[in-house]
Amino acid sequence: MRLTTFTDYSLRVLIYLAAYPDRRATIAEVSRAFHVSESHVAKVVQFLGAAGWLQNSRGRNGGMRLAVRPVEIRLDEVVKLAEGSDVPAQCFEPGSEACVIVRCCRLKGAFAEAVNAFYQSLAQYTLEDLVQGGQEIRGMLVSPDARPPSGATGSASR
Repeated sequence: MRLTTFTDYSLRVLIYLAAYPDRRATIAEVSRAFHVSESHVAKVVQFLGAAGWLQNSRGRNGGMRLAVRPVEIRLDEVVKLAEGSDVPAQCFEPGSEACVIVRCCRLKGAFAEAVNAFYQSLAQYTLEDLVQGGQEIRGMLVSPDARPPSGATGSASR
């Protein structure tokens, strides 16, 4: 199973904010840290805010921070919401007749079981598990005061 770039960026934003729990971060700062475009980070930040995981504020002292504790953010919930669908292929959509063997195909059951196992595995982890204090992650990220790298780009299609 391959996750979308949008889901990847959603997890990165959450990890970044959990690593810096005592301060507000900006979209530009997260963009620099992960070398992705600000427009993609902005889209993700809006999504995470609407989901209730981020507290976003505009203005001079604006920025974003986690709206809940990292231990309250389960990975399966983030991935399910960001991915938007549990179907691994078009022929798995309800009512789809895209394949000639769809009515007797047992592949659906096998994939449904695999997707369920995937989410059950992710349900065992929270954002807190990924960050564990944040010191090591902060050491790997661009400092919040660093200048943006030239050509910071990325794709966050959803």
